[in-house]
Amino acid sequence: MSPSSIRAATPADLPAVAAILAHYVRTAHVTFDTEPRSVAAWGEWYDQHVVGGPYHLLVADVDGTVLGYATSGPLRPKSGYRSSAEVSVYLHPDAIGRGAGRALYDVLLTVLSEDGFHRAYAGIALPNAASIALHERVGFHHIGTFHEVGFKHGRWIDVAWYERPL
Repeated sequence: MSPSSIRAATPADLPAVAAILAHYVRTAHVTFDTEPRSVAAWGEWYDQHVVGGPYHLLVADVDGTVLGYATSGPLRPKSGYRSSAEVSVYLHPDAIGRGAGRALYDVLLTVLSEDGFHRAYAGIALPNAASIALHERVGFHHIGTFHEVGFKHGRWIDVAWYERPL
């Protein structure tokens, strides 16, 4: 998949974005959400962070089908952190291994740099070898691990934190 397949999301994309995340909420430990986020909740997030803020929601779009998305958002709520962003990528299960994650990050990280952000951070719920490989391929490096920081599906989960200069 090429970066030309990546575009800024619109409100019309939010049902597809919500469906992708809902899959992982129900089936995996990679998000600590325990209930799927509604399209309305995604709309509120979009209005606050994308329309009303400096952050982004990008989608990988092939022939009108959203195969995945990437987000940026605040790392922490205090204004001193405003030059850092937390980023994430989620893919439809059928899109894994097709280059969509890399393409989404290539565009998102470029846009964040152009917007004047200084660093990008990503938390990876462990184990997740595919996500670690993706993040390392796009220039992230491991900076630490929070042990047993989350609990989902009946078990404690560690989160590895990755950083990338922009």
